[in-house]
Amino acid sequence: MTEVKRMSVVKPTLQTRYHIDFDWWRANDRDWRVYLRSYLCPEHQEAFADLNTDEQVDWVDAETAEVQRVDGLQHVLITHCARQESFITQQTTLVDSVFRLFLANGNVPLTPVELAEQLGRQPMVILKTLSGLRVYKGLRPCVE
Repeated sequence: MTEVKRMSVVKPTLQTRYHIDFDWWRANDRDWRVYLRSYLCPEHQEAFADLNTDEQVDWVDAETAEVQRVDGLQHVLITHCARQESFITQQTTLVDSVFRLFLANGNVPLTPVELAEQLGRQPMVILKTLSGLRVYKGLRPCVE
């Protein structure tokens, strides 16, 4: 007799924390690095044009002083490019705004309520967008 594996489905709520799941990106989009490069500011697009951005760099968490090896491209995005005023604007789409906000905050998980406060959007719209069957840009609930 064949065993059927059932998928566990937990319905996200306004208190569910989301983040960018970079493992999802690696597994589902082989061009994810090209996509992330498009978020670089003009200064870093030029600087990284001919460089290999697959390298790892040491990053020190400012709050915990923990040293971690992180992806160099993600590091530049998080520490510089995402800090530019034009990184998130009122014209930025909802999914793109959420994605950019996670880049800007170092991918610290946030609830739809917290995302709404920072983006000036409706929490229920964010929840409905992020909790559907389709995964947008690796935006997924955190596994806790």
